[in-house]
Amino acid sequence: MALITFRLFAPYNAAAEMVASFHDWQPQPMTKQDDGYFVYQTDLADGEYGYRYRIQSRSWFFEPDAWQEIVDPDATVINEEESLAIIRVHNGAIQPDDYIWQHDDVPLVPNRDLVIYELHVADFSGGEPDQDPRGKYVHVIEKLDYLKALGINALELMPIKAYPGTYSWGYNPRYFCAPEPGYGSSADLKALVDACHSQGIRVILDCVFNHADTSCPLAHIDHDYWFHHEPKDPEMSWGPEFNYDAFDEQLQIHPARQFVTQVMRHWLQTYHLDGIRYDAARQLAHLEFLQEITHEADHIAGIKPFFNVGEFIPDEAKMARPTGPFESLWHESFYHVVVEHLTGERWEPESLKDVLHAARQGYPHATSVVNYLGNHDHPRLLERLAEKGLLGEAAFQRVKAGVLLLLTAWGIPMLWMGEEFGEYREQTQAPSKLRWGLLAHEDNQNLHAWYQGVLQIRQQQPALRSDAFQFLEGLPEEVIAYLRGDAQTGQVLV
Repeated sequence: MALITFRLFAPYNAAAEMVASFHDWQPQPMTKQDDGYFVYQTDLADGEYGYRYRIQSRSWFFEPDAWQEIVDPDATVINEEESLAIIRVHNGAIQPDDYIWQHDDVPLVPNRDLVIYELHVADFSGGEPDQDPRGKYVHVIEKLDYLKALGINALELMPIKAYPGTYSWGYNPRYFCAPEPGYGSSADLKALVDACHSQGIRVILDCVFNHADTSCPLAHIDHDYWFHHEPKDPEMSWGPEFNYDAFDEQLQIHPARQFVTQVMRHWLQTYHLDGIRYDAARQLAHLEFLQEITHEADHIAGIKPFFNVGEFIPDEAKMARPTGPFESLWHESFYHVVVEHLTGERWEPESLKDVLHAARQGYPHATSVVNYLGNHDHPRLLERLAEKGLLGEAAFQRVKAGVLLLLTAWGIPMLWMGEEFGEYREQTQAPSKLRWGLLAHEDNQNLHAWYQGVLQIRQQQPALRSDAFQFLEGLPEEVIAYLRGDAQTGQVLV
């Protein structure tokens, strides 16, 4: 038996109770401390236990001091079906799993050399001809050899914090410290990260720090302690929005900053991540906190390479370091300008030059932008081309031209899952498995080989990863040519 302590931070709530399997689900009073925590202690033998809390809520949408059952906001393992937090006691201590890391010593590529592949865990696998549903962390591991051979050295996982229901893109986090159980266990997630590291592949996690799902426990404890009372912008609101200005005079803390920073530390330290993508950073709209949390992430990473990338749309160079909090920004202007040229919607050579060499937009380094031809928010390029009547070989040729621009432009390239073999299915926020059977077709095979070949050239040529960039002048208007690299790196003419 070991003395186990449970702590629930709810500084201005009147009372809280523990409801747990180890007490036959009979509520037990918790003790309020001066630091704002309710505490409950009990002796537990090694084993697995379920628990939840009851608390007198201070949220404005409940009756005053109404009792509400909630899951521990700090829970690291969730039973979603029964709305329980799970605690595992092993050798007298809380230990979610027994995973032992194997590949922490494998060297990983620096940020300048990144080639990122964005994927959704559930949809990345399961669309194979055998109809096995797959869709878990272990099935991503099964495709790492494929990704490595393609030329990928970083995975960007769409949000995997536990969300309501059985399917989501993850931008509605309910439990901020718990991985989505539908994808596998915490040990399975660690195994995925470890397997990536064994192949020299870094793992970047898409994190939602702007808002929470309406069912998030914090919203039911004391909504306005952590969140804005009302949305800052009702047209761009996806749930309760963290209030990073709110300050607790009595405890001398910023509650939202404290919680989200603890969440970030948990994910980096527990899962050995190599980067964070900050979702909806423009909507978060708090430069001071973004500076704080990105520098804290760098500090936790220590000497290992780490990548702080922000979704700040429309993109603005001032948000990249040294003036901004992020090492890099999603380069949304690259997407719009390049795709509209590939579809024939416009021809503006100077605009195209601006996004191919983002220094013309004020960005300081090639690592300051992440370029893409598509991502989870945008239709795939083949779909955009089909809308303009471009099909078959004509469409695939334009995609190949786009791939050349993506992989030779100034910046870090990112692929959206399936685009490398010509997936064209419309994207919706419903299950949409990649159709791996497309690789049986010649056009799709050729596109995949094109991606693979150009990525190989990018890996072999330091010039394509350098800051050096020069447009050739005096050419006809319909020709754009540029030199990548310099005398030190060698040069590549595009």
